[in-house]
Amino acid sequence: MDRLSSLLTHFGMSAGLYHSGALCGVAAFETGDQVGYIHVLREGSMTLRLADNSEVKLTEPTVMVFPRPYRHRMIADETEHARLVCATLRFDGGENNPLAAALPDVLLLPVAEAPILDGALSWLFEEALASNCGREAVMGRLFELLIVQMLRHLMASHAMTSGMMAGLADLRLARAMTMMHAEPERAWSVAELAAEANMSRASFAASFRAVVGQTPADYLTSWRISLAQKRLREGRPIALIADEVGYESPSALARAFRRKTGASPREWQAAANA
Repeated sequence: MDRLSSLLTHFGMSAGLYHSGALCGVAAFETGDQVGYIHVLREGSMTLRLADNSEVKLTEPTVMVFPRPYRHRMIADETEHARLVCATLRFDGGENNPLAAALPDVLLLPVAEAPILDGALSWLFEEALASNCGREAVMGRLFELLIVQMLRHLMASHAMTSGMMAGLADLRLARAMTMMHAEPERAWSVAELAAEANMSRASFAASFRAVVGQTPADYLTSWRISLAQKRLREGRPIALIADEVGYESPSALARAFRRKTGASPREWQAAANA
């Protein structure tokens, strides 16, 4: 399984069209919305005001991605002729989704800098201008494709300098990370992971910590707990979850879970469902 598919198999995402057309005035987005957003400036210009009240003037086609709830405003007057297509963005598990957590609050990507997006954007804009049946469903899927293509671009361009995405951009480290993602139940040793990366044990351990920001053991634990959280949300019994994510008993999972989250699985599940 490839390095992105191993993530998206466990932690998917969904997008839903909510706007296609002109922007005239102010469009405000608050953290209470409980969703992320994708905005694509198709033509014209606009001002993006961020949560710290800093402003970015956009004068060329640009993809704006907010993986999590984040306060921002889009501002344009009628002379700027701003036209956008926009969608809500939800990652499975919300803030506990490791992919969403690995991304910054705001990603701004001029279309001209990422030719990989051209195909998805052309189809997206074509659908936006048409009145075909199933238009909203198609555009939702195209926004999801756009995110996958953007992730490919981030890895290929090494745009992320630390964290999970930086590790996945390093082809040697990515092999080991993909194995952990695919087989979390396996009792991986540093030596086995180093062999997957074709590196010495010492070099692998040092590189992993420098790039990803965690030791391989800590990363594996974090991945296992993220999977456990997802499966708790799905209502799976903790005894089955423990076995699936590599713990010999529910109590062993509970201890690791509390160390990572500060709560027991039962407490966390109750809070998540509140």
